[in-house]
Amino acid sequence: MSNPPAPNAARLDKWLWAVRVFKTRALATDACRAGSVAVNDLAAKPARGVHEGETVTVKQGLFTRTLRVVSVPRSRVGAKLLAEFCTDLTPPEEFEKLRERSLHQVLAREKGSGRPTKRERRLMDRLLE
Repeated sequence: MSNPPAPNAARLDKWLWAVRVFKTRALATDACRAGSVAVNDLAAKPARGVHEGETVTVKQGLFTRTLRVVSVPRSRVGAKLLAEFCTDLTPPEEFEKLRERSLHQVLAREKGSGRPTKRERRLMDRLLE
């Protein structure tokens, strides 16, 4: 006989999907299996139960997001209701790193396209201001 789940617990992959960390539950499951998700600094499997007060760390590329579980939603929640279910503890340096990376992607030039023209350089300068 299996143990029944705790009343305030949910699967980790389902919680990550419900609080909009991942677009689909399958992506959340894959991230857990790849070792990109940790609960209280321990690697976690997708079926692990998530309880109130735990800290969940998710690596998404170069960006590491840290969330504290406030509550467990019954299903996927709207973006405006996220504060009821999780608290974002991600340090500001992580957001700066993400912004810098996206800026580099915008400014990247196609290989072999030569030097930027005067007009292109002025447009890049406006973006950086």
